[in-house]
Amino acid sequence: MIYLAHAACDDQLGSRGAGERRRLPLDAGEFRRQGRQVVDFIADYYARIDDYPASTELEVVVTDWLGKALHLPEKLLFGGGGGGGGTLLGTSCEAMLCVIVAARDEKLAVIGDLVVYFSDQTHFSFKKAARIAGIRRGNCREIPTPREDAFALTAAALIAAVNADVAAGRVPLLLCATVGTTATAAVDPVRELCAAVEGRGVWVHVDAAYAGAACVCPEHRHVIAGATSVDSLSTNPHKWLLANMDCCALCVSRPATLGTDDDVILKDAAARARGVVVDYKDWQVSLSRRFRALKLWLVLRCHGVDGLRDVVRGHVRMAASFERMVRADPRFEVPVPRRFALVCFRLRDAEDSKGAHGEFTVSSNEANRRLLEAVNGTGART
Repeated sequence: MIYLAHAACDDQLGSRGAGERRRLPLDAGEFRRQGRQVVDFIADYYARIDDYPASTELEVVVTDWLGKALHLPEKLLFGGGGGGGGTLLGTSCEAMLCVIVAARDEKLAVIGDLVVYFSDQTHFSFKKAARIAGIRRGNCREIPTPREDAFALTAAALIAAVNADVAAGRVPLLLCATVGTTATAAVDPVRELCAAVEGRGVWVHVDAAYAGAACVCPEHRHVIAGATSVDSLSTNPHKWLLANMDCCALCVSRPATLGTDDDVILKDAAARARGVVVDYKDWQVSLSRRFRALKLWLVLRCHGVDGLRDVVRGHVRMAASFERMVRADPRFEVPVPRRFALVCFRLRDAEDSKGAHGEFTVSSNEANRRLLEAVNGTGART
């Protein structure tokens, strides 16, 4: 309604003509007339709400907009023709829980002990979602990622873990690959990991909560290379795409797995005649839901993809500048390369005079802990 009001104001031209277009408020009479029209429309909408699933339809539209802006595979979109689609949830934890349950249910016909795979850099919400979904703690396979691999999960380590479980009679269920980990913004190689589990019936989910937003820029899209083979992907517009909390976009290749039988589609005959109408209550944990599509629509409508690209690129430039300043200061080191807009740095050991990366000793860790507490304790930005 705000957007429509602004459009109406734009139509009121100053006396100097369209060449000097300016926004003027509506006069009182016109405001009342248009206000009554809005009220009548809303009342009519609620009287025939089954005929106007506006919030659902807008969510279908904006999730496809977001998917296209991020250059996601067509199989994950409503408009891709492959049966996929997206929804807006509150957090990545909800998204992970939904896909773990969906992957588990697809495997119920297989008798065996279900196992999920992820790296030691994966956000802890994945383990939480796995436990809620009924995966035993001992079957949550946390694979170490050494520093020499830039803290990314390797295909070789994944294959070794999967082969060991299969040999023990367990059933590989789901792999969670992360694009932009919390600690270092590490990027798991999606294409290689998908190839490692190809043919094993493993559901592949990509958690791109933070760095997925970077894919609005073509120069960053290589981080989801191979995503055409994944089953689901989630990213949080509230982290880097200017949407306020909470807004997590989950895109899946087979939405029917999130629901129960045909419950994904409204059974109303009239609605079916107009085309497929999604009932999002079957896509999430809760039956009721907020109108999250509206705020994402507003961001995309006001800023556009080009505006979001400017935001991401601006942050990356600032991070690159900060990284150069840190590297120029002999008191600090950058233990991992900057990725996206995240710079990780630490105090060097006092005895580290050659400028090489120092060991993470107890004394250096304690010094860095005190520095972190001092900076956070001030509450000031400098």
